[in-house]
Amino acid sequence: MATNANTISPPSAISIAAVKRFLPWLVAVAFFMQALDTTILNTAVPAIAKALGVAPLSMKAVLSSYTLSLAVFIPISGWMADRFGTRRVFSWAIGTFTLGSVLCGISNNIHLLVACRVLQGFGGAMMVPVGRLTLVRTFPKSELIRAMSFVAIPGLIGPMLGPVAGGLIVAYLHWRMIFFINLPIGLLGQYLVYRHLPDYRGENIRPLDFVGLALFGAGIGGIAYVLQIFGEFTWNTGAMLGLLAVSVSCLIAYGLRAARIEFPLLRMNLFCIRTFRASVSGSFFTRLGVGGIPFLFPLLYQVGLGFSPIQSGLLIMPQTAAALGLKIMTRRILKRFGYRRVLMTNTIMIGLMILSFATFGAGTPVWLIVLQVFIFGFFTSLQYTSMNTLVFADVTDEQASGASTITSTVQQMSISFGIATASLLTACFVPDRYHTSPTQMIHGIHGAFLVLGGWTITSSLIFRGLKKDDGNTLSLHKAVPHPGT
Repeated sequence: MATNANTISPPSAISIAAVKRFLPWLVAVAFFMQALDTTILNTAVPAIAKALGVAPLSMKAVLSSYTLSLAVFIPISGWMADRFGTRRVFSWAIGTFTLGSVLCGISNNIHLLVACRVLQGFGGAMMVPVGRLTLVRTFPKSELIRAMSFVAIPGLIGPMLGPVAGGLIVAYLHWRMIFFINLPIGLLGQYLVYRHLPDYRGENIRPLDFVGLALFGAGIGGIAYVLQIFGEFTWNTGAMLGLLAVSVSCLIAYGLRAARIEFPLLRMNLFCIRTFRASVSGSFFTRLGVGGIPFLFPLLYQVGLGFSPIQSGLLIMPQTAAALGLKIMTRRILKRFGYRRVLMTNTIMIGLMILSFATFGAGTPVWLIVLQVFIFGFFTSLQYTSMNTLVFADVTDEQASGASTITSTVQQMSISFGIATASLLTACFVPDRYHTSPTQMIHGIHGAFLVLGGWTITSSLIFRGLKKDDGNTLSLHKAVPHPGT
């Protein structure tokens, strides 16, 4: 997300005191909408698949299309705010996200649902980054940390409430209410925007790299599509390999272009910084293993083990509870052991925990499932906070905006690829994804856990490139990671 120090002051009609009082609540509404949306849908995947007449594994496209849309459009959020003003863009973002939610709720087939999720993702890509930018431009540095901490709370509560809320809605209402629930929240957000959001605009606005946006979007979109259709027998192998080659070529072309032009979409030269390169690349490969777990758990619990949607949601909650509890300990752990040792060891522990999920079966006590998921949440929270803060260890203040943009983009891209990869791996271990018995589903998900766990352990090698003292002087409050990450 790009920022610009030269900005126009908010309109005089809005008092600074009122802005500071209500702006954090407004941004918190946006954070809550996005954080809730990314988790509430997971629990409802089996029910929606049944209603739409598709295999549960085919629902990967509904989940990954949203995060992929975020990855494509987050890089232009700062430019949009500078060009059109924070108030207008934030209003557009909430409106688009809410409209996309309503359209998702009335979709009657999976293809339309995926398209509406892409629209929802476009709104989400503008919503949270522009809200954060408005906070940065409103509050002085002495007050910014407190404001950021306040708006981050809904981003942590959303993932905790989401799985259970999804289970309750599926059990007692209708799966479409999962999307309609965003309508009143969105209307409240629009009211708050109209009354209390200042309108900041940038001066000396840099040109937008439209060609780079097209190349980057086509590249990651093409790869994601190949992962989604692989094994669906709708394309032959030659066509899929051709699309994959074109997608990779687009990304290579973007990389070459970004190195030549003055204002690239993503500043790739930041990868010359060792700590930045290790944290971003490590984040990408680690999240490929971890990103699909929230998709696999509801399938394992509901389709494989026969739990109800509510029970499934409750079994996912311990992961978020552990993540919340660890936040106060993370800084002490990093100070005691250092980034290199923490990231290498913690990545291996995450991989081992994923491997342990392959022991979940019909005879597994519920308390043991809860314990293992809780421990997994502990390690993933430490991992995400460590990677998100190490990004800023050696970047300058002028580079911080570009570093934040790349980090957010890579996070969403890896989650999208992770969901598609987890579904693909599961499908490889079941004889027929369209007519899968509970026993076969358990076997397929166990196979996916084993592969993803091994992959995650291997990804720990990326952090060997760090030096022992990397990040030792890092002030953790400099980083502003995404809610729930």
